[in-house]
Order: sequence, then structure tokens, then C-alpha cells
Amino acid sequence: MPSPRSPLSFLVTLRERLASRGLLEAAVLLSLLALVSSAWIFVEIADEVREGELQHYDELVLRSLRSPDDPTQPRGPAWLLPVARDVTALGGSTLITLITLGTVGFLTLRRKWHTSLLVLTSIAGGGLVNAALKTVFSRNRPSVVPHLVDVTSLSFPSGHSMLSAITYLTLGALLARTTADRRIKVYLLGLAATLVLLIGLTRLYLGVHFPTDVLAGWCAGIVWALFCALIARWLQRRGAVEKETPAQPAGQ
Repeated sequence: MPSPRSPLSFLVTLRERLASRGLLEAAVLLSLLALVSSAWIFVEIADEVREGELQHYDELVLRSLRSPDDPTQPRGPAWLLPVARDVTALGGSTLITLITLGTVGFLTLRRKWHTSLLVLTSIAGGGLVNAALKTVFSRNRPSVVPHLVDVTSLSFPSGHSMLSAITYLTLGALLARTTADRRIKVYLLGLAATLVLLIGLTRLYLGVHFPTDVLAGWCAGIVWALFCALIARWLQRRGAVEKETPAQPAGQ
């Protein structure tokens, strides 16, 4: 039996209420499951961070990624550090802003006014939420190992992890809406998720975030992205957003 705090108990109740009215689709249910689960994990991590119970494990992970003889040297081949810096830049504010503006411009030229506004609001709003969360938790950056890139903001949750999750998952979902091939849809969303994963891992490798920062950033980003996706679905039903291209079974 699910505990009162678990997201499963919430969704069971929600499904019972909505299914009887014929309002619940499988995609919406899965989105709600991911949203509530991610929110629950974020809250649990935030509680542990406030209490400091995971600090030892956070520091242990960061130390394990450095040479035991010289903590300024990361483990791995020489080419891995510049690659990590390149990948981590994909989650930085400069590239995120450029990608967002480029996407909004493209959608505007296609006269998809509502969709472009939704994308802009989703990503810009996510940035504001991240800044607010950093202020609330006020966690300092790791000092257990030297930073391999310059950072100035607070640590929890990771902005790179959160904003990359919002941006690339949103763009992946937008691209997936343009094709009827289910395999391509899965590929696009999988590619976006892989990129988000790699960006978060580089923050650990570069020593600028604790593992709990990154995990919380992923969770917060997923929550925000799915929240905006559910709004988009609601707007689509009202005719304010163009309809998705119907998916085709594999092999057709």
C-alpha cells in the first residue's frame, strides 16, 4: 500500500476521480506521474540538503573524480576536460538564451504565435524559478575540490541541469510534434534526455556542483517542463496551439 507521502497514492486518487469522467488520457497520466514523482524527489533532496545529511556523500563523489595526488587534476584522459567544458557550455545562460531566441524567431516566422510565446514563457519562467530557488536555499558552491570553470552564483539547485532540462526537453517535444513516426519521436526525446544527462554530469566533473544540486536541478526542470507541457495540451484542446501530428506505429 503506498505511503501517504508517495506520489503514487496521489495519482491513484487522481485517476479514480478523473477516469470516471473520461478525462484522463494515457499521455496525461504519464506526464502527471513524472511531474509528481520529480516534485516529490526534489522535496526529499531539499530536506536532506537543509539538514546536511548528504554532505559527506556529496563530497565523496567530487573527491572520487579527482586525482588522489593532485585534486586540481580530474580523472580520465587529457581530452576529457576540454570536452566537459564544451558540453557544460550547452547548459549555460548564453547558449540557452540564443537557442531560445532562435526557436522563438523560427516559430514566429511560421506564424505560430501562441507556441512561440509558450516556449519563451516556459524557458524564461524556468530561469526565474531557478534564481528564486537558489536564493531560498542559499547553498554555497563546493569547496572540497578546485573549480575547473568560473562560477559566481549559488549552488542549489544546479541552473545548468534545470535550464537544460527545461530547454532541451521542450525543444525535443516540439520537434517530436512535427513527425508522425513514433521511432523518430522516441529518438528526439531520447537525444534531448541524453544531452540533459551529460550536461549535469559535467557539472560534477568540473567540481562546481554537488551531486544533490544536479539531481535537484534535473527534477525541478522536469517538473517545470511537464507543467508547461500540460498547459500546452490544454491550450491545444482550446484551439490556441496547433495540433500534434498523429503518431504512426513503427514500420508504417
